[in-house]
Amino acid sequence: MADSAGLQFVSSFAFEAMQKVDVVRLAALSDPELRLLLPCLVRMALCAPADQSHTWAQDKKLILRLLSGVEAVNSIVALLSVDFHALEQDARKEQQFRNKGGGSNGESFLVSQLQHGLTLEFEHSDPLRRLRLTLSELLVIMNKVTDSNGEFFLKSSELFESPVYLEEVADVLCILQAELPFLLPIVDVAEALLHVRNGDWFMCLLVANVPDSFNEVCRGLIKNGERQDEESVGGRHRTEALRQLCLMNPSQALNIRAMVVEECHLPGLGVALTLDYKPDAPDEAVSPLVSYVSGLLLGTNSKVRTWFSMFIRNGQQSKRESSSVLWQMRRQLLLELVAILPRSRSTRVPNNGKIDDEGSSGYSGLREEHVVKASALLRLYCALMGIASLRPTDEEAEQLLQLMTSRPPATPAGVRFVSLSFCKLLAFPTLVSTPEQEQLMVMWLSWMIKEEEYFESAAGVSASFGEMLLLVAMYFHSNQLSSIIELVCSTLGMKVKWSHAVRVAVTNNLSANISGFLPIHCIYQLLRSRAFTKHKVSIKDWIYRQLCETTTPIHTQLIPLIDAYINSILTPASKANPEATNQPITEQEILRVFQSSAGVRGRQRYSITTQLLILYYILSYEENLLASTKQLALMKRKPKSYSAALMDQIPIKYLVTQAQGLQQELGGLHSALLRLLATNYPHLCLVEDWVCEEEVTGTLPLLRRMMLPFIARRYTQNQLHQAFQKLPSSSPRLMRILEYLTLLSPGDLIPYAEALTASMSLLLQPAVPRRLIQTLNKLWMGLNTVMPRRLWVMTVNALQPSATLQQQQTCTQNDLMIDPLIVLRCDQRVYRCPPLMDIVLHMLNGYLLASKAYLQSHLKETADFERQSQTVSSVTGSGQLDTPEVTREELKNALLAAQDSAAVQILLELCLPTSDEQQSGGSSESLWRSNWGSMLKTPKPTSLSPSACMGVEDAEPQGGLLSDLREVQCLICCLLHQMFIADPNIAKLIHFQGYPQALLPLTVAGIPSIHICLDFIPELLAQPQLEKQIFAIQLLSHLCTQYALPKSLSVARLAISVMGTLLTVLSRAKRYSFFMPTLPCLVAFCQAFPPLYDDVAALLVQVGQVCASDVATKARDVDPFIARLQNLQEKPEEGPVPGASSKLVLPQKTKEDLGGADPDVQLCYCIEATFVDIISSTLHGL
Repeated sequence: MADSAGLQFVSSFAFEAMQKVDVVRLAALSDPELRLLLPCLVRMALCAPADQSHTWAQDKKLILRLLSGVEAVNSIVALLSVDFHALEQDARKEQQFRNKGGGSNGESFLVSQLQHGLTLEFEHSDPLRRLRLTLSELLVIMNKVTDSNGEFFLKSSELFESPVYLEEVADVLCILQAELPFLLPIVDVAEALLHVRNGDWFMCLLVANVPDSFNEVCRGLIKNGERQDEESVGGRHRTEALRQLCLMNPSQALNIRAMVVEECHLPGLGVALTLDYKPDAPDEAVSPLVSYVSGLLLGTNSKVRTWFSMFIRNGQQSKRESSSVLWQMRRQLLLELVAILPRSRSTRVPNNGKIDDEGSSGYSGLREEHVVKASALLRLYCALMGIASLRPTDEEAEQLLQLMTSRPPATPAGVRFVSLSFCKLLAFPTLVSTPEQEQLMVMWLSWMIKEEEYFESAAGVSASFGEMLLLVAMYFHSNQLSSIIELVCSTLGMKVKWSHAVRVAVTNNLSANISGFLPIHCIYQLLRSRAFTKHKVSIKDWIYRQLCETTTPIHTQLIPLIDAYINSILTPASKANPEATNQPITEQEILRVFQSSAGVRGRQRYSITTQLLILYYILSYEENLLASTKQLALMKRKPKSYSAALMDQIPIKYLVTQAQGLQQELGGLHSALLRLLATNYPHLCLVEDWVCEEEVTGTLPLLRRMMLPFIARRYTQNQLHQAFQKLPSSSPRLMRILEYLTLLSPGDLIPYAEALTASMSLLLQPAVPRRLIQTLNKLWMGLNTVMPRRLWVMTVNALQPSATLQQQQTCTQNDLMIDPLIVLRCDQRVYRCPPLMDIVLHMLNGYLLASKAYLQSHLKETADFERQSQTVSSVTGSGQLDTPEVTREELKNALLAAQDSAAVQILLELCLPTSDEQQSGGSSESLWRSNWGSMLKTPKPTSLSPSACMGVEDAEPQGGLLSDLREVQCLICCLLHQMFIADPNIAKLIHFQGYPQALLPLTVAGIPSIHICLDFIPELLAQPQLEKQIFAIQLLSHLCTQYALPKSLSVARLAISVMGTLLTVLSRAKRYSFFMPTLPCLVAFCQAFPPLYDDVAALLVQVGQVCASDVATKARDVDPFIARLQNLQEKPEEGPVPGASSKLVLPQKTKEDLGGADPDVQLCYCIEATFVDIISSTLHGL
């Protein structure tokens, strides 16, 4: 955008005045500067302000005084007098016209055919036509930008290029955007201006007149920008425009630079803004450019590092290097480097090779105030050359060598500088290109070794240059440059012994408070370079000892150390030697850490940090082992996995709960543990557990324990056990013990867990108070927050039937994960004990999730090894190898579906009342009659009513809604609701399998998510089995009553159509079996959707005609049935008399009147009864 170089941009002073509406500063502007801001000032003076204060009134007067002497104000006032609503309507019509492809012939709703050029038309036009001309041209550019798919173009436009009318066009542009903000979003306008000449100038004027949009415009331009701006013309245009915007508002330059890094777009802009940035108080130690580039390349964000490295690599290949931002950055860095050099000196050395003293020629000391800056520059050049592959020029290499061989003062910063110089020398040997330079480096190394003791005593630090030589030798080894390692070691008189690293003492109480180079840094680098495995050195014991010597706050190098160690266990150092791996930590060593775990009083031998790190190691190891099965199978390696018995002894949930309260001190360890748990142990991450945990360990329980008086007497596990054994006579004493236990924290409850669970079955005895069982439920939920897996196993074994307990058949954790339905094989009395049933359902949900994770890991663990064995033993084509894998996956999914469906079917069966409950009046019908019966207020049916057809008595049984069965049904419905939401396929499978029709009112009313059945009822209706079609229609009738939605209406219409179709194809016996249970459903259809009355009436008449015709062929006839049906269909309102009872009562029909057990006769009268019920329910609703 060099075309706008001669134009005057808005100054930072003027922009700040506009941003703050500082009238005094505005008055100080020159006429040319004020001219650029006229659109905003004129609108500010003419529009009614929201601020009615006296201060603003005075400021407005000053603004009017400023504008009074400017001639261009009149033309802007004329622009504001236009009908912008009509203009917007024409603009939208033109947009629609162009989107339809009709804009190619030059027609326009905004401007007619131009007689002259665009510039002359603009000159001779009135304000309205000027607005239309500019708006039409701008819309053309914006549409072209939308259709370009990111490809840059430069639109030639007289209107935006003529220097005579630039200010007038800018006025029109600002007024258009201000008055039509929805038609012309400022971000889209700014994007369009990039594609015209002088676009950056127009953009700055537009933003200056709407100063609040600065950040919005900049963010939009950055988001739409290129990842590498130096490679394209569009990227350079965008960078230059944003650079001009930041020059106009320099206070936001660093925020715009942060947006660049966040989006990983326009790296050249970030460098350019850093070069333009002039801090008020410059940092003498490190410049902004060094800090910015170092942060990008040496930061933790790998995405940002890769993005900026690509900018460096591409910039070196550019042909316009002398004018690029990269070249400016390199030039600035070189200037900063030269500025801190002691003095200009040559890298040549005397022929004799001897070194003079400090004051001899060729050597000079680095000033103390420049040491920190020199270290930062060395680190930056290391990053540029090592990460971004920067190729230094001869001048840069020369100056770097001069800086590296400078002798710093004996301070801690000087020690750091020498270490960096030494590392850079060995990491980038190409800097030394001549024999003279090589000899100079050897002399400098000799000086470093000679002065080590002096630096250590003078600086007061431990300057271990010998260990630094070992560390850098490791860097060489990571590149497999063994010959260079030997050469360097022999030159320096050192021999690298990798086994020495194992004998280095671990850091006691390692935490983030200990800074500097530590043994863990060296071990970590050696692990990454695979030095230990290459040289067959075992590092397991050192890592285990260091993990045991940790405390909070956790050191940042511990998690990367564990990750690198796990990688070295599973991945060999080379394909040629697959056995070159480290040994994992043994199970005995892991158990030793958790011997003093949760619930054991007294001082723990190992800290919580150690236990959490070991837990992270185990979970991460298992996850990486599963992820590496394919590679391990190819190498015919199968590392040993940790046993399930070991995992059962680790209090995983307790440790994660402890970590939750130490998140700030543990860094990212807590989030990493949660990620591993969600993947490998989903049953420990149930939402209900987290909610329950807040109730148990939150603020309110803590306050309750503090406020309530604590009982001085402590009850033992033996006393608790004895109180359970003497039930029900010991109920008061047991209640006191349980109330005492509720005051304890979940961790303190762990010793009582076995006594609580072992005696659960005793609470099922008659006459046990409900409060005892509810308190036990509360204690169980508290224990579930700290020891869920062990607690679940003990509870399942305790609730087994008495016959099973006598046979001593105890279940293990592995048994329950393989077959979760074991949970439901408990004592039958549990099914009518809501507090214990709540526990059973919680365990069932957890084990279903655990079974999914177990089968998935088992499949992944074994599939690759079996497939590898098939590959070795078979020579068939590659296309046949995937078949067993697909089959295994399908079998796994089928098994999981069978488990889930079996669990749901068992739970639904438990919702049915037993024979004893039915005899005692606790029929399940009473449990849903409040929901279902209130919606169907039908008269008491006769012997042939729809209710009688379904075989359900209408009499309201005794018992009410408050019962154990009702509570159990609610708990089961809640669990089924969660399961259906988690996997809608379960709901589909269950309803395709079917369940008792008596449960439909309960499931529809009690499971909110059952409305998803509307999606697959059409598919269920299409099944060939008559039973499934009947079940689908009965389910749909309840759903229509519960969810009277448009979708329900369409499915109901489909069901009526299917019933009509089946009437024509079913035999006489099947017709009776199908329509007797489904005809009553038509009552619900009509009640939910009155528009279906005609379709239902026609269907009933059709069914009646078919049945009556069959009856008419016999010897004896029946009543004029069809005539009555047609009369009811045509004149249903004539049934009841106004003011009389709305009930229609059919005459009682005896068995003889019905023709014995003739199905057609029964069906005829059931049809008539259905008709009467529909009419009665409709009139009752009115």
